[in-house]
Amino acid sequence: MERRLISSGSSWEARYGYSRAVVVGPHVHVAGTAPIMEDDADPPSDPYGQARRCLEIIERALAEAGASADHVVRTRVFVTDPAHISEVMRAHGEVFSTARPANTGVVTRLLDPRWLVEIEAEAYLG
Repeated sequence: MERRLISSGSSWEARYGYSRAVVVGPHVHVAGTAPIMEDDADPPSDPYGQARRCLEIIERALAEAGASADHVVRTRVFVTDPAHISEVMRAHGEVFSTARPANTGVVTRLLDPRWLVEIEAEAYLG
């Protein structure tokens, strides 16, 4: 089965040996996506703004894979504080209101202390 790698161009991908997304057959797996800004600028300071940035990056990867938010069947949302989940899920709902994927929320610490949220997604094209 063909395997296609999709890159966002982030230096993190080459440095740590991963892809923004991997397409295998009808499946699209989008890696955990943090609110990384151009030139490593500071991300938005609020959970909603950071979630919107994560989702923009995810939607770009999905489009390159031939998918859209409507193809997403599973998401995982990682937040650094349970108080952030309402605003993060508001952004999630704006993007995935039609698809309504299965979702898991996890409270954790993230790699960069500026990040409040990270999101991953899986889509099915079949």
